[in-house]
Amino acid sequence: MHEHTFGQDTPKAGERRTLIVIAVTAVTMAVEIAAGLLFGSMALLADGLHMGSHASALTISAIAYYYTRRHAADRRFSFGAGKINSLAAFASAVLLAVFALVMAWESCRRFVSPIRIEFNKAILVAVLGLIVNGICLVILGGHGRNRDHAHGHDHHHHEHAHESGAEHRPAEHEDHNLLSAYLHVLADALTSVLAIFALVSGKYLGQAWLDPFMGIVGAALITRWSWGLIAASARVLLDMQAPDAVQDNVRRAIESEGDNKVSDLHVWSVGPGIYAAEIAMVTSEPQNPDHYSQLIPHDLGLVHITVEVHRCETTHPH
Repeated sequence: MHEHTFGQDTPKAGERRTLIVIAVTAVTMAVEIAAGLLFGSMALLADGLHMGSHASALTISAIAYYYTRRHAADRRFSFGAGKINSLAAFASAVLLAVFALVMAWESCRRFVSPIRIEFNKAILVAVLGLIVNGICLVILGGHGRNRDHAHGHDHHHHEHAHESGAEHRPAEHEDHNLLSAYLHVLADALTSVLAIFALVSGKYLGQAWLDPFMGIVGAALITRWSWGLIAASARVLLDMQAPDAVQDNVRRAIESEGDNKVSDLHVWSVGPGIYAAEIAMVTSEPQNPDHYSQLIPHDLGLVHITVEVHRCETTHPH
């Protein structure tokens, strides 16, 4: 009996980065809320609560990393627990979209019913928030681009249906969970930048309308980011086919030998940057299924391969 862990049982760089960002965000949130209550500043209190909402979303990412590691070898998961990464990213992206909608609603409301802005305090809060978010963005750094090793397995069947997974070389791939954390922090930073621009313009140029307008602009950009992450993570959750480049490389590798012809091909993601494949093929000179698995380049990230071989009878003219 082999295990389908595929390297998901080892801590990822994204997990450590996310935990550090959660700590920094939580401390900043506590300081801003305490200062808001102590000094009677609604701007400080509101920003602290806003940062707390993003800390909650980041916590989803941290829990997903931990759960994936703990359940990587759980046999209830057909291909390991790698999809938990995308499930957490999907939930976090939906939460980010909700934040954007609330932001847009509040901005529209302020167009209709403007409120008095304490420019100096608001600018200070925005600058402090931007500094903290800048530090967090540096910590998260690669926003989901990691180099992780995933290890497969080899076992043999006497039938034509065969599963194998060769150890593949390190390859850059997208960690949806880390990307969701990055987008939450980036959304905060964008909000701070737009707020600083609007507040400075309002204070020195009397253009107070820019404050709610920038809120709408920020909400639109955040919605676009969240939709992109929702679409990317949904592709994994729905077992949609891997990118065309991966499929084409698999097909070319199999058909590069003799008269091999791929009759059916399914390649789908089972975790960050790793794939499973089911290949049906016909050939006039069948080989051991393991032979065809070895034709596939290791750097494609295929960790679980099933090959079904059918003999194609050729007729020779008399």
